[in-house]
Amino acid sequence: MAKDVIIACDFSNAQSTLDFLDKFPQGTKPFVKIGMELFYGAGPEIVRQIKSRGHKIFLDLKLHDIPNTVRKTMQVLSALDIDMTNVHAAGTIDMMKAALEGLTRPDGSRPVLVAVTQLTSTSQERMQNELLIGATIEDTISQYAFNAKCAGLDGVVCSPLEASIVKKRCSSEFYAVTPGIRFADSTADDQVRITTPARAREIGSDYIVVGRPITAAADPVAAYNRCVSEFLG
Repeated sequence: MAKDVIIACDFSNAQSTLDFLDKFPQGTKPFVKIGMELFYGAGPEIVRQIKSRGHKIFLDLKLHDIPNTVRKTMQVLSALDIDMTNVHAAGTIDMMKAALEGLTRPDGSRPVLVAVTQLTSTSQERMQNELLIGATIEDTISQYAFNAKCAGLDGVVCSPLEASIVKKRCSSEFYAVTPGIRFADSTADDQVRITTPARAREIGSDYIVVGRPITAAADPVAAYNRCVSEFLG
């Protein structure tokens, strides 16, 4: 897959999501993220509905459990014809390997699988004081990314600020999927490790995940087009 902007469709129900996607011209099919709120509220059918409209889908459920449970869950998710999904890297290499096994279909095909390193709402202080992780946030993310690569995954979800660290440790082909994207004139909301679409491109992001700057904009289509222009150049 080429570099792209992924819209985080963080709505609570199917109708709001479909109404939002209806705002886009017929020939425009943005890559969309379905997260926990929408998936738990609308169920697997929303994935099928959006996929039938021609959109690529990043199913963002951040699985984190014992390896066998994750393996079996990924077997179920692989049948939904999604394009990308994820786990928490903190679940260990064995769990990530199990996820990859479960996600791989009998014919050998599978969605892209990435691992979440540290959430963009997590600061250095919170990581050390609350999670008791003594390493720096950069070193922790670098190691989590390396573990994901050892497990056979395609990339990681990280702050755009750490994309270059991931690339240096794991290779330029290893995906950096980066939320925490805001326009220069936007508010940060609850995220602390953020940057702009243009800067994310310069640092090395392959995919940027953008929610409220697009979905809450007065003109979402214009905001999406601005994001694409700034990120893809």
